[in-house]
Amino acid sequence: MAFEKFVDINKKYEDKITITGSKSFGFPGKFLDENKITEELKFVVLYFDPETRRVGIQFISDPNEKHKFSLFRGRTGQGASAVATSFFGKWNIDTAISKGKYDYKVEETPQFGKMFVIELHNNKTVEITDSTSEVPPTI
Repeated sequence: MAFEKFVDINKKYEDKITITGSKSFGFPGKFLDENKITEELKFVVLYFDPETRRVGIQFISDPNEKHKFSLFRGRTGQGASAVATSFFGKWNIDTAISKGKYDYKVEETPQFGKMFVIELHNNKTVEITDSTSEVPPTI
């Protein structure tokens, strides 16, 4: 068996959507490749269900869409991101708490069409089930 040169430097091999602490959504190269998010899709439209804390993400090419965020792509295969400060502010989503990697589902909605859906989690919530339990000290 012969050696093969590794050429995918800086490419992330995760098929997840990321929320960063700096109020952005991240889309690794693997996610873009596997979901056929091509270079023509230069924007995202975001949806939010405050009751279920689910975010819908739709990739579009239409520059005339008024309610879109630009998709910034890294070098070839390195993924993309969308800065969505106003989205997180409008829905009072604290990205310091909600940041992380999310599994997604592809959903077809009657009103908006195909979107990638994530359900926000709260990484820093400590659930106390017994009132006599001690809360772990913060470090």
